[in-house]
Amino acid sequence: MELRQLRTFEAVARFGTVTAAANALDIAPSSVSEQIRVLEKSVGVLLFDRGPRGMTPTAAGERMREWAHRLLDQAEQARREVAAAAPLLRLGALESIAVTHVPSVLGRLAARRPDLRVRVVSDTDRSGLLAAVVAGRLDAALLLDTGARLAELGFEPPSAALAFVDLEPVALALVAAPGHALGGRDRITDADLREDRLLVNGASACSFRLAGDRLLGAEVERVRAGGVAVTRAWAEQGLGVALLPHFAVADQLAAGTLVRLPLDTPDLTLRLVWRPDRETLPGLREVLYAAASGERAGAGPPIRAGSSRGRAHPHPSPGPVPAPPTSASIVRRLRSKTDRHAT
Repeated sequence: MELRQLRTFEAVARFGTVTAAANALDIAPSSVSEQIRVLEKSVGVLLFDRGPRGMTPTAAGERMREWAHRLLDQAEQARREVAAAAPLLRLGALESIAVTHVPSVLGRLAARRPDLRVRVVSDTDRSGLLAAVVAGRLDAALLLDTGARLAELGFEPPSAALAFVDLEPVALALVAAPGHALGGRDRITDADLREDRLLVNGASACSFRLAGDRLLGAEVERVRAGGVAVTRAWAEQGLGVALLPHFAVADQLAAGTLVRLPLDTPDLTLRLVWRPDRETLPGLREVLYAAASGERAGAGPPIRAGSSRGRAHPHPSPGPVPAPPTSASIVRRLRSKTDRHAT
């Protein structure tokens, strides 16, 4: 079993066809097929089911996929340590929070590990970020979610279990142009909005659109606008109401170009996700600590840690030697902090 065979196996498992894997690896399709055959012969079982639409990992293939991730990660870690290369942490983030939330995480991380290089990848595609974490192309990612399990907001869950920790609440606001008929009320319900129009992102998996679906159901008419900036501008022009993060409309509310409608809007949660088996990578524990050690902005849902399968995810710290906190110590600190804020 060779590392190149494992890389080829991982590419086929990720892309689903020999041709796509060959394109990604920049090698001939015949070389991909040969390496898969040799790998299957070396382990003595079929790793893929072959079909007209591509190749799907068998049960043995799924087990091999976990081992391939682990072995390739360890090989990369060994290469860096032997070459004395500065550790590199690859952090993904939703574009909507890359400007507002990532800088403070990077600042805390730089103060704790100035030798650590960090590469930030921002994207509007949450599924792409999650797939990159599962495949090991990213070490961790920041996204928006809600609930006790990963993907309770309503997006497609990742293909493999990921651990996560909730960092802080992200407040939402339902806004409209000044003079909106519901603006003068003390309180409204979703039923009051049935004759209105909700401006949404054209992407069905947008966090704020999913939050609107959970909050208002299907009875309020949707109007496709665009990203946060476009949706906000359309709301200012009276083209509908918009459910957006408070940080994105705070200036407009202060200037009076938007008003907040008095509907109870549950917060979303800023969530950091990672692959549990990658916690030994240099810098990953530090980014968990740096991300989790910021001051929480006001009251919100309890900070939690868990996995995408809903289980607690403890990782005891080995030995008495001082070391960067493990996820378990982070969880204990977070739970203690939550208890202090409880009322």
